[in-house]
Amino acid sequence: MNLADLTQEIAKRLISKGWTIALAESCTGGLVCAALTELPGSSDWFERGYITYSNQAKSECLGVSVELIESFGAVSEPVAKAMATGAQCNAGANVGASITGIAGPTGGSPDKPVGTVCFGWTIPTAAGEFVTLTKTKLFSGDRQAVRQQATEYVLAELLTLLSAH
Repeated sequence: MNLADLTQEIAKRLISKGWTIALAESCTGGLVCAALTELPGSSDWFERGYITYSNQAKSECLGVSVELIESFGAVSEPVAKAMATGAQCNAGANVGASITGIAGPTGGSPDKPVGTVCFGWTIPTAAGEFVTLTKTKLFSGDRQAVRQQATEYVLAELLTLLSAH
């Protein structure tokens, strides 16, 4: 499914549930928010996006603890989880999603090579509570390719979660 089709399906699911979404992006720098807000009428279901590129921004805007970042690194599933829940909670949205990664060409390490991207999705359950899921992927290609793959992946997984709830 291409990016335009993904965003249209996500919009339909959010509208049908009466839900809104908030995003927290790091390495994608707003690409996901841009893709979602390309759709006319997105203000009905898109609440806001946070571009929290620095660790300080992750802490100040999303409530990610400095200790969490120091313990696991900014590119980690615990930080992605905290980013997704922070975006959802701070925005008062029903759904939150996050991306934090190493798009390159520098910044990688043996443990976290360039192309490592961590994702988080916070979504309400039938019981009215929130659950946050995380995943890590390793993408290949140059900086733009990694950012594009991360954008498509976060939306594809979001659609899967919305379809299941």
